[in-house]
Amino acid sequence: MLPAQHKLTSPRQFRRTIKDGRRAGTRTVVVHMRINGGEDAIAATGPRFGLIVSKAVGNAVVRHRTSRRLRHVCMDLMADLPVTADVVIRALPASAEATSDRLARDIRKALAKWDM
Repeated sequence: MLPAQHKLTSPRQFRRTIKDGRRAGTRTVVVHMRINGGEDAIAATGPRFGLIVSKAVGNAVVRHRTSRRLRHVCMDLMADLPVTADVVIRALPASAEATSDRLARDIRKALAKWDM
Protein backbone atom coordinates (compact mmCIF):
# COMPACT_ATOMS: atom_id res chain seq x y z
CA MET A 1 0.00 0.00 0.00
CA LEU A 2 1.24 3.47 -0.84
CA PRO A 3 1.55 5.93 2.05
CA ALA A 4 -0.91 8.84 1.86
CA GLN A 5 1.78 11.40 1.04
CA HIS A 6 2.64 9.41 -2.10
CA LYS A 7 -0.88 9.35 -3.56
CA LEU A 8 -2.64 11.66 -5.96
CA THR A 9 -6.00 12.10 -4.29
CA SER A 10 -8.14 14.58 -6.20
CA PRO A 11 -9.47 14.55 -9.74
CA ARG A 12 -7.81 17.95 -10.18
CA GLN A 13 -4.37 16.45 -9.48
CA PHE A 14 -5.00 13.65 -11.99
CA ARG A 15 -6.22 16.10 -14.67
CA ARG A 16 -3.29 18.45 -14.16
CA THR A 17 -0.77 15.62 -14.42
CA ILE A 18 -2.36 14.18 -17.55
CA LYS A 19 -2.92 17.55 -19.24
CA ASP A 20 0.34 19.32 -18.37
CA GLY A 21 2.67 16.36 -18.01
CA ARG A 22 4.62 14.30 -20.49
CA ARG A 23 3.31 10.98 -21.76
CA ALA A 24 4.97 7.74 -22.82
CA GLY A 25 3.33 4.45 -23.57
CA THR A 26 4.26 0.80 -23.72
CA ARG A 27 2.28 -2.35 -24.46
CA THR A 28 0.85 -2.59 -20.94
CA VAL A 29 0.71 0.98 -19.57
CA VAL A 30 0.62 4.67 -20.44
CA VAL A 31 2.66 6.80 -18.03
CA HIS A 32 2.04 10.53 -17.53
CA MET A 33 4.57 12.48 -15.47
CA ARG A 34 4.64 16.10 -14.39
CA ILE A 35 7.26 17.88 -12.30
CA ASN A 36 5.54 20.22 -9.84
CA GLY A 37 6.42 23.82 -9.33
CA GLY A 38 5.06 26.47 -7.01
CA GLU A 39 3.06 25.52 -3.92
CA ASP A 40 3.01 21.80 -4.69
CA ALA A 41 6.81 21.74 -4.86
CA ILE A 42 7.21 23.45 -1.49
CA ALA A 43 5.13 20.83 0.30
CA ALA A 44 6.54 17.86 -1.66
CA THR A 45 7.45 14.87 0.51
CA GLY A 46 8.20 12.51 -2.32
CA PRO A 47 6.82 11.51 -5.70
CA ARG A 48 3.04 11.05 -5.86
CA PHE A 49 1.33 8.32 -7.88
CA GLY A 50 -2.14 7.84 -9.27
CA LEU A 51 -3.49 4.73 -10.95
CA ILE A 52 -6.20 4.38 -13.57
CA VAL A 53 -7.37 0.80 -14.06
CA SER A 54 -10.58 0.77 -16.08
CA LYS A 55 -13.09 -1.98 -16.79
CA ALA A 56 -11.30 -2.55 -20.11
CA VAL A 57 -8.58 -4.32 -18.09
CA GLY A 58 -10.98 -6.97 -16.78
CA ASN A 59 -13.46 -7.77 -14.07
CA ALA A 60 -13.09 -6.50 -10.49
CA VAL A 61 -10.76 -9.32 -9.41
CA VAL A 62 -8.41 -8.71 -12.35
CA ARG A 63 -8.49 -4.93 -11.86
CA HIS A 64 -7.65 -5.20 -8.16
CA ARG A 65 -4.82 -7.64 -8.84
CA THR A 66 -3.44 -5.30 -11.50
CA SER A 67 -3.72 -2.32 -9.13
CA ARG A 68 -1.83 -4.19 -6.40
CA ARG A 69 0.96 -5.02 -8.83
CA LEU A 70 1.17 -1.43 -10.03
CA ARG A 71 1.26 -0.09 -6.46
CA HIS A 72 4.12 -2.46 -5.68
CA VAL A 73 6.04 -1.18 -8.72
CA CYS A 74 5.38 2.42 -7.60
CA MET A 75 6.90 1.65 -4.19
CA ASP A 76 10.08 0.48 -5.93
CA LEU A 77 10.19 3.60 -8.14
CA MET A 78 10.02 6.14 -5.31
CA ALA A 79 13.78 6.36 -4.82
CA ASP A 80 14.41 6.89 -8.55
CA LEU A 81 12.04 9.84 -9.11
CA PRO A 82 12.32 13.49 -8.09
CA VAL A 83 10.37 14.37 -4.94
CA THR A 84 8.30 16.88 -6.92
CA ALA A 85 7.11 14.34 -9.51
CA ASP A 86 3.46 13.46 -10.04
CA VAL A 87 2.94 10.23 -11.98
CA VAL A 88 -0.30 8.82 -13.36
CA ILE A 89 -0.20 5.25 -14.64
CA ARG A 90 -3.04 4.12 -16.91
CA ALA A 91 -3.26 0.34 -17.21
CA LEU A 92 -4.03 -1.00 -20.67
CA PRO A 93 -5.90 -4.29 -21.25
CA ALA A 94 -2.59 -6.14 -21.79
CA SER A 95 -1.60 -5.34 -18.19
CA ALA A 96 -4.15 -7.89 -16.94
CA GLU A 97 -1.97 -10.78 -18.11
CA ALA A 98 1.39 -9.11 -17.44
CA THR A 99 3.61 -10.19 -14.56
CA SER A 100 4.85 -7.71 -11.97
CA ASP A 101 8.30 -7.85 -13.55
CA ARG A 102 6.87 -7.01 -16.97
CA LEU A 103 4.89 -4.08 -15.54
CA ALA A 104 8.00 -2.78 -13.77
CA ARG A 105 10.07 -3.04 -16.98
CA ASP A 106 7.40 -1.27 -19.01
CA ILE A 107 7.01 1.57 -16.53
CA ARG A 108 10.78 2.05 -16.24
CA LYS A 109 11.02 1.98 -20.05
CA ALA A 110 8.38 4.71 -20.31
CA LEU A 111 10.10 6.84 -17.65
CA ALA A 112 13.49 6.37 -19.34
CA LYS A 113 12.20 8.23 -22.40
CA TRP A 114 12.50 11.46 -20.41
CA ASP A 115 15.58 13.10 -18.98
CA MET A 116 15.00 13.43 -15.24
